[in-house]
Amino acid sequence: MNGEASLHEGPVRPRPVVVVTGASAGVGRAIAHRFGRAGYSIGLIARDAEALEDVRREIEDVGGRAVVMPLDVADAGAVFAAADRIASTLGPIDIWINDAMVTVFSPVWRMTPDEFRRVTEVTYLGFVHGTMAALRHMRPANRGTIIQIGSALAYRGIPLQSAYCGAKHAIRGFTDSLRSELRHEQSRINLMMLQLPAVNTPQFDWARAHMPRTPRPVAPVVEPEVIANIVYDAAQRPAREYWIGFSTLKVILGNMILPGFLDRYLAQTCISGQQTDHPIDPSRRDNLEQPVRGLHRTRGSFASEAVDSAFAGPASMLRLAPVMALLGTAALAVVAARASRSTSSGHRRRQRGARLG
Repeated sequence: MNGEASLHEGPVRPRPVVVVTGASAGVGRAIAHRFGRAGYSIGLIARDAEALEDVRREIEDVGGRAVVMPLDVADAGAVFAAADRIASTLGPIDIWINDAMVTVFSPVWRMTPDEFRRVTEVTYLGFVHGTMAALRHMRPANRGTIIQIGSALAYRGIPLQSAYCGAKHAIRGFTDSLRSELRHEQSRINLMMLQLPAVNTPQFDWARAHMPRTPRPVAPVVEPEVIANIVYDAAQRPAREYWIGFSTLKVILGNMILPGFLDRYLAQTCISGQQTDHPIDPSRRDNLEQPVRGLHRTRGSFASEAVDSAFAGPASMLRLAPVMALLGTAALAVVAARASRSTSSGHRRRQRGARLG
């Protein structure tokens, strides 16, 4: 009976393989959990080996499989070697998700060139290295999906995060260039970018900061698991770009229409809006150069205000929304004007008829 059952069941299908950078905390950790629950094999990339081992155990507890690759994504050679090891251990890479980041909360004039360099090497070049590693494995098979975890700040820079905003802008430009190159060779590789709102992650507890009070996300805030669910769904339904959250929609479209107004608005609201009421502890540790041990987790310190849902949609459709609204308004105005002219014309005809009578 057992033999017959195994013949009917057929060969066991291999698990799909996803690689997640920045997998030790925040959005990256939540994404790893989500794919783990779906039965994926996962390559976990981040700097802290101990934190990654915790994530590996969490994934295996929910039915997934994972391998740990402790490395700094600023090191291109280490990223390439990790991709090779993941593929040889788990199988061909189906999905690569770039999420690793660091930031510094500070006015430009209080930052050092080395701080700018470090944010750029991790938050921008880390995505470049991950994408190049993914392409080395996906192009020969002409298949796969690469997902860039972006931000509304890829379209609109805000005060106190100049290095991070610059890196996210750079990722968008890099991704657009690569997309055209892939189209030119008629590649079947999917390449997309997801633009996020503010998320309740530990980055605000351990990012370097040169300002009076501790950092906080700009409200409204969503939980990392919300983003993870959207990333998982997007991987199943690839599109060029997704915008997540109405705040992202407002920031991107608002900057397209009224960038000068946003300059003034953010100057008035976004300095205090990124700081709590608590002074920064002089002994505060940060993760710019080295991971901060003991703080790796999925959620940050703002669960009391974070929400468990967010709107998400393809950017191609959302960009049309204001255009369609304007066209609809214009069409209504034309109809109203014609109706008004028709009414006026009818009134004049009745008046002429009355005079003739």
